[in-house]
Amino acid sequence: MKRRVSSYSFFSSSFGRLLLGLYSSLVLAYLLLPLMVIIPMGFSSGKYLTFPPPGFSVQYVQEVVHSPQWTSAIWNSITVGVAATVLSTLFGTMAAIGLVWGRFRGRLLLFGFFLLPLLVPVVVSATGLYLLFAKLGLLGTFLGMVLAHAMLGAPFVVMVVSATLTGYDRRLINAAFSLGAHPWGAFRTVTLPIIAPGVVSGALLSFMTSFDEVVVALFLSGSDYRTVPVLMFQGIRFELDPSIAAVGTLLLAVSLLAMITAELLRRRARR
Repeated sequence: MKRRVSSYSFFSSSFGRLLLGLYSSLVLAYLLLPLMVIIPMGFSSGKYLTFPPPGFSVQYVQEVVHSPQWTSAIWNSITVGVAATVLSTLFGTMAAIGLVWGRFRGRLLLFGFFLLPLLVPVVVSATGLYLLFAKLGLLGTFLGMVLAHAMLGAPFVVMVVSATLTGYDRRLINAAFSLGAHPWGAFRTVTLPIIAPGVVSGALLSFMTSFDEVVVALFLSGSDYRTVPVLMFQGIRFELDPSIAAVGTLLLAVSLLAMITAELLRRRARR
């Protein structure tokens, strides 16, 4: 107890706060600097990816906007991401409700199975999906990409919604039943509005997983259905075009927007 009090007193002092702020700033810089390097290169006036850039220009941003190849890849990423998010959110939410509220043997083991896509190396999942989808004729198709990305995003929904349901008071459902509500009506009018921030947060994580995923997409996309990460990976392998950094800046902006939205939802749920 004395150690805890002394530690708290140290970090409450001016020197302790200064030291903690300096340490946090160093960790934050270590995490963000490699990402922030992409932004100036995306507005470079040079012909190749170099840092620092020789000058400032928006030519590569305009090139991405007007390029049929990049716009098609962006559209593919968005449509696949949205469809995969809908599937993963639907199935992940139902799975979380069953795992948290269910009372059966092997519940914790089953919860671990739902998290396997996060634990297994992505290249192993990609290989298995490639062999399976090759038999089913789903390689290079919209449906194949959606099913694969939904599988990768569902564990995030299961984790976030399960955490939200842990603090849920189930007496509210019993009260709804006592007032004559049927199961679907009680879920729609009572449960869903309460757990909605967790569901939306899980959906955002699922969408970002799909939007940023490259390994599974490389295995399954083929030559006709490429997403943004696949096109970026191929561009880095065969050329050092600054347009890749411009697209990377776009991905950073999307990730930042999703993070801010998730934080706002978390604060709303806390209130």
